[in-house]
Amino acid sequence: MLSSSQGKLVRNGEERKSVIWLEGNIASGKTTCLEYFSKTSDIEVLTEPVSKWRNVQGCNPLGLMYQDPSRWGLTLQTYVQLTMLDRHVLPMSAPIRMMERSIYSAKYIFVENLYKSGKMPEVDFAVLSEWFEWIIKNIAIPVDLIVYLQTSPQTCYERLKQRCREEEKVIPLEYLESIHNLYEDWLIHHKSFEVPAPVLVIPADHDLKKMLHQYEENREKILMAHC
Repeated sequence: MLSSSQGKLVRNGEERKSVIWLEGNIASGKTTCLEYFSKTSDIEVLTEPVSKWRNVQGCNPLGLMYQDPSRWGLTLQTYVQLTMLDRHVLPMSAPIRMMERSIYSAKYIFVENLYKSGKMPEVDFAVLSEWFEWIIKNIAIPVDLIVYLQTSPQTCYERLKQRCREEEKVIPLEYLESIHNLYEDWLIHHKSFEVPAPVLVIPADHDLKKMLHQYEENREKILMAHC
């Protein structure tokens, strides 16, 4: 059940727990990071619901958006907003939740990029923006720490080519550069939007061995985010 707390909808009887968002560019290493922390007891890991974005009654809005963003950007991002909100309000099954991205980055990074690149009509952007503003005004979306995997666009591009996901084959380096710049403006330079929690930056251009070492080094900072 949802109840009202300070004007926002929150889960009834749910003790306050620690929520961490893992943010970063495409192919910044989020999956590896989530897999690493998923082996820790008392952590619930929520990945992006990409399988849903790939299959809505047999259609693939994620693939369609990459092929023709002007036509399908609103369709995909409306569904992303819904499915990410669903992730945020799920009852927590552990004391700590680590989420891959958030409804905030869906809007501040990916919707903004579509609009600023001229691939989303102004009316579509306005509709998505109004929905987003209503959600964050009326529904409690807690977060204690944002972990930002800071990765160069070139590194992301090389990793992207190596992993060969079907929808990502059409992504150019310029797209990754745009996403990177929006992340930097938001989480590093604080030039674009309000940041809803402290940010822990982890440089993520390194190989797997080095990255696992960095995750271990930062384990306490991440897991003690709410203390």
